[in-house]
Amino acid sequence: MDRRRNIPASDGTRSSRRVASPDHRGAKDRVERVDPYGFERSEDFDFGSYEQLMSEYMVVLTRRSIKWSQLLKGKKKVDKNVKLKRYVRKGVPNEHRALVWMSASGAQEQLDRNAGYYQSVLGAQHDPKLVDSISTDLNRTFPENVLFRKSSSTCLQKELYNVLVAYGQHNPTVGYCQGMNFIAGLLLIITRDEEKSFWLMEALLGRILPDYYSPSMLGLKTDQEVLGELVRERVPGVWGAMTEHGVMWSLVVSRWFICLFIDVLPVETVLRIWDCLFYEGSKILFRVALTIIHQHQSVMEDARSLPDVCQSFKHMTLGPFVEECHPFMQKIFTEPGSLSMATIAKLRATCRARILAEGS
Repeated sequence: MDRRRNIPASDGTRSSRRVASPDHRGAKDRVERVDPYGFERSEDFDFGSYEQLMSEYMVVLTRRSIKWSQLLKGKKKVDKNVKLKRYVRKGVPNEHRALVWMSASGAQEQLDRNAGYYQSVLGAQHDPKLVDSISTDLNRTFPENVLFRKSSSTCLQKELYNVLVAYGQHNPTVGYCQGMNFIAGLLLIITRDEEKSFWLMEALLGRILPDYYSPSMLGLKTDQEVLGELVRERVPGVWGAMTEHGVMWSLVVSRWFICLFIDVLPVETVLRIWDCLFYEGSKILFRVALTIIHQHQSVMEDARSLPDVCQSFKHMTLGPFVEECHPFMQKIFTEPGSLSMATIAKLRATCRARILAEGS
């Protein structure tokens, strides 16, 4: 993931990071190289641009933090309504994210109804193949994040293992597949709680994104085709370029969907997307994808070959457009136009039937 200009947590607090002299690479500099989520910044991190961006974005963060504190007033749950939806779209402060995600997704209700369930599935006898698959991926999960290193005093690898094993036991049809480790990892970064992360995974994989991670991955394949249909209708120039060069959507956007934009977009942008994903559901993924594609329409239309198209998709997720998360999130609710769940459901039915027919 390109984190050269990632924005810190939206909690209204100002970062004290400054560029250190190359001759003074001590503990202070190492702290500066790690963002609030534990991700190490690259050697070419642009602190000048970062400070410029933050001078504008901190105003937004501070204002949102005050409004959220007034809205919640110490509540442990929130009810969905028009006002809350508007607040979520404008960003959830990091200190309230776990609460809002748990309430909005229904995960808190499931946790309350199933007290002790997480510990029971965690303590059950586990399939050795499941354990081996998960264990193999632990060190591959956010290798650039200090929170997932064994040498870290706050290492989250054990918690990550527990959440993934428990979920595999809970949903044996899905078990475990690559991509789930990044989802569980990001949930742990935000919640710092195994049980909450487990129930948020259940909300995502069981209800919000059904069949994304099943053996056939039919839900994932369907939504990739749905995106293609939306692009054909709303960004026909890009559709034409894809068709002309014979590019399959699975080749260029599968990573967007399977990891829910983790390791694709900057972390703060991903968290803003997830705020809306937990509240509004999977149509948010299409809004994000359409906005990114529409922004780069002219580049796509100029593509002369399949490699050109693939390179275009790679570069779409880099740069100020996606790094400046607040204006980006405003764009996703205006640029694609109206996009209802009814429209998505109709396209899913059509695309799913086509995929099943082709596979028969």
